[in-house]
Amino acid sequence: GLLERLSARELDGVLAHELMHVKHRDTLLMTVAATLAGVLAHAAQALFWWGGALFRQSEAEDDDGGGLSSLGLLLVAPIVATLLQLAISRTREFEADAAAAELTGDPLGLASALEGLEADNRALPMHQSPASAHLYVVNPLADGAVLRLFATHPPVAERVRRLVSLVGGARSMVA
Repeated sequence: GLLERLSARELDGVLAHELMHVKHRDTLLMTVAATLAGVLAHAAQALFWWGGALFRQSEAEDDDGGGLSSLGLLLVAPIVATLLQLAISRTREFEADAAAAELTGDPLGLASALEGLEADNRALPMHQSPASAHLYVVNPLADGAVLRLFATHPPVAERVRRLVSLVGGARSMVA
């Protein structure tokens, strides 16, 4: 689909973007981030189930709300871990954009491709699983405040703004 949809200039930008993910070992970095997020979530779960027994002085000791705080940690830790992982993912997208612009010497080619793909996605949404959203050049999920919080990609408008700033302009690439 990209070969039919994008110009040669735009395709160069998209391919350079993806190659920069490979060069910078972003898959490895995201695997480590996901693993650490999982460890944090499991540690919170272990603390919830077994932590109370570890911190009590005696069996007769009254519960001072430790169970409630453990429950809060059990619920909040996986969300925080996921948000940190997604923040890293969004940062890596910005880095891949900048590196692709440097490699091709044409930040506007990638900016144009991003705007065009975003417009196509709005016109004909892809309806993909959130689990596979990171595999796309632009976020394939529907817009929404909650989904934006859990997005693997930063907003296209911000990516385009940063790319355009590399050449000192501020205009839309799509006619």
